[in-house]
Amino acid sequence: MRHAKKINHLGRTNTHRKAMLSNMASSLILHKRIATTVAKAKALRVYVEPLITRSKDNTTHSRRMVFSYLQDKTAVTELFREISAKVMERPGGYTRILRTGFRKGDAADMCIIELVDYNEGMLTTKEAKKTTTRRSRRGGGKGTPATTAADTTTAESATVVEDAIIVEETAVVEDTNIIDAVVEETDVIVAEEAVSSEETTDVTEDTKNEEAEK
Repeated sequence: MRHAKKINHLGRTNTHRKAMLSNMASSLILHKRIATTVAKAKALRVYVEPLITRSKDNTTHSRRMVFSYLQDKTAVTELFREISAKVMERPGGYTRILRTGFRKGDAADMCIIELVDYNEGMLTTKEAKKTTTRRSRRGGGKGTPATTAADTTTAESATVVEDAIIVEETAVVEDTNIIDAVVEETDVIVAEEAVSSEETTDVTEDTKNEEAEK
């Protein structure tokens, strides 16, 4: 009975399975991404990630141990020269499985397994997400309330409204001053007309008196 033996045989004998995983691991190291079934990808992940971890220790013993699994000098050179430098700061999880749907014919669950540090698109997206921050509505460490974008917008709107009110009040004052000046000019004109009418009346009366005396 096979109790607690959770290995997926993948429908192959032991030697066939090891040879297949060795070839797939070499292809993944050389091409950084391969397409396969989800079952094979999960088995390959368990097979290749310990080899990548061992490549961080660039010694002759490590190279010989990895070569015993891969049986490919080109893949071993690529692993210790290029990939190990990329994953040196990563504590694990060197591969990623991306499902791509089902295969026509047998409806097998297909996927792409790739090395995480070689997908430039996802790395750029992740860096962009890290750079964007959200402002908290709560106060900072010193007890001062943090200003939010909504508060800033409200303050700017209030400032604009206050400026508009001041401009309107200034315009009203200027209009009032203009009206007062027009009224004063009108009063002066009326007073001058009254004085001229009085002078005309005096001249007329003097003329009448002179004619009467004659």
